[in-house]
Amino acid sequence: MSSSKKRLKADYLIIGSGAAGLLAARRLAEHGSVIIVNKDSFQDSSTWYAQGGIAGVLSDSDSVASHVQDTLAAGGGLCHPEVVQTVVERGRAIIDDLIAIGTRFDQTNGELHLTQEGGHSSRRIAHAQDATGRAIGEALLSKVAPHPNIRRLEQHTAIDLITTLRIGHGTINRCLGAYVLAPEGHVLTIEAGHTILATGGAGKVYLYTSNPHAASGDGIAMAWRAGAPVMNLEFIQFHPTCLFHRQGSNMLLSEALRGEGAHLVDSQGRRFMFDYDERGEMAPRDVVARAIDYEIKKQGADCMYLDARPIGRSQLLDHFPNIHERLLELGLDITSQPIPIVPAAHYICGGIKAEVNGRTEINALYAIGETACTGLHGANRLASNSLLECLVMADCCATDIINSEVPPPPPIPTWDDSGIVPETERIQIKQNWDEIRAMMSHYVGIVRSDERLRRAKRRLHVIREEIASYYWKHPVNQDLLELRNLELIAELIITSAQQRLESRGLHYSTDHTKTDAVGKDTILWPNTL
Repeated sequence: MSSSKKRLKADYLIIGSGAAGLLAARRLAEHGSVIIVNKDSFQDSSTWYAQGGIAGVLSDSDSVASHVQDTLAAGGGLCHPEVVQTVVERGRAIIDDLIAIGTRFDQTNGELHLTQEGGHSSRRIAHAQDATGRAIGEALLSKVAPHPNIRRLEQHTAIDLITTLRIGHGTINRCLGAYVLAPEGHVLTIEAGHTILATGGAGKVYLYTSNPHAASGDGIAMAWRAGAPVMNLEFIQFHPTCLFHRQGSNMLLSEALRGEGAHLVDSQGRRFMFDYDERGEMAPRDVVARAIDYEIKKQGADCMYLDARPIGRSQLLDHFPNIHERLLELGLDITSQPIPIVPAAHYICGGIKAEVNGRTEINALYAIGETACTGLHGANRLASNSLLECLVMADCCATDIINSEVPPPPPIPTWDDSGIVPETERIQIKQNWDEIRAMMSHYVGIVRSDERLRRAKRRLHVIREEIASYYWKHPVNQDLLELRNLELIAELIITSAQQRLESRGLHYSTDHTKTDAVGKDTILWPNTL
C-alpha cells in the first residue's frame, strides 16, 4: 500500500466508542468531519456493560445539594467541589437529552422509575432494567452510525499520539492526531485538528474485572507517553459483586440488587456486612469490597454469595431480566439460590489529568470519561456517577472544541517500521500479560503494603525491558500494543500508590492505616517513573 493510502484526515479524531465518544461525535459532526476509532466492535465498551444506571436529580424530593453532598462524602476528602457542582447541576439536562434521542429508561405510571444505590441518600438512579449502558449506547449509536460526517473505524487499534514535540516541531506540545493499526496490519497516519481520548478504563490489568477485554488503559498510556500528567491512579474501585464463574468472569451483579434488598452472605448463609458497617449492604463500594475480601481471606474461601431471594421472584424478573437470563445460561437461578461472587476491578477513579471540558496539558488533546481524572470522584466513585460524568464531559468537551481554533499542522511523517523483522512466536506476550495481571491482583489489589508494592515494581521493571526489546524489533499487533500499555498502567498505579502514605477511600495500606487531615491529589508527570 502506498504511503498516500495510509493517511487519513479529519477535523476531529475520537479514540473510543463508549457513551463519551459517541456523544462527542454526535455533537461535533454538526461542525466538521469526525473519525471514531475503536479497536473492537462499537458494542465492546464499558458503556455497553453498565447495568445500574445514571445518577441525576430527577425528583422533587431530591436536590442538587444532596447529590453533591453524597458525592463529596463518598470521595474521601479528595473531590474537587467545583467539579462536583458542575457535573451534578448538568445531570437532568443530560438525561432529558438521552430520553429525547430515544433512550428507553424504565418508567412507572409515566414517570421515570428511580432506584437507589450504595452511598446515595435518595432514589436518583435512572435505569433501563439492568442494561442501562446498552440502552444509552444504542440510542447514541443510532444517531452516530448514519451521520455523513462521521467515519467509523472498527477493529482499529491506536498505537500512539502524534505531537509537535514528538516530531521535533516547535517548543509547544500540541496533538496532531494518532498512528493507528488497521486490521490488515498496516499503520494509518490520522491527522486531526483536535483529538479526544475516550478509551475507558484499565480493568484488564487485574485478573478479575467487570471490564470488557478492550479495557487495557490505552488512552492513559498514550497520553503519558505524549507528555500528559496523570492523577490519582492509586484509586481503583473494585465492584463488590462480580460473578465467580469461569464462563461469566466479567459479569456484574448490579449494585441495584442490593439497593432493592439483596443480602451478602457466606457459604452458611450468614449475613456479614453489619460486622463492618452499620449501613450493611448499602455501605459504599470500597467498604463492601474490603469486607468481602476480608471474609474470603479469613474463611479461606473462594468466594462469598449474593442472596437476592429477599427481593422476590416477580420483582427480580421485572427489574433484572438480563441478569436472570444470563445466569440461567450458566446454570444459576438468582430467584432460587445465592450466587457466588468476588470483588473485581471495576472503575479507575484516576486517569489523565483533565478539566471538566476534557482539556489536558497537551494542546488540542482532550480526555473524557473514565480515561480522564477531573476530581469528580476523589478517592472513591459514588455509584452511577460515571455515566453522568462521561456524558457531561463529552458535552462540555464538544462545546469547548467548537469554540477553539488550531493553527495549520506541520508536515506529519508516516509510521516508520524500517528494520522490523517478523516475529517467530508470541509466548512472551502471553507470559508477560498473565504475570502482570496476577501480580497486580495479589500485590496491588484491595489491600496493599509497602513490601508488596516494592516487589511488584521490581518485577515490572524487568518486564518493561522485555516488552521494549520485543516492541522495537517486531511488527506491532493488538496483543503487543495492549501488553505495552498494561505494563505502563501497572507501573503508574504502583508509583501513585507508593506516594500515598495514608489510607484513603479506595487505597488501603496495612503500613499506613491512618488518613491524613488534609487530602492531596497524587499527580505524576512523565519522565518521573
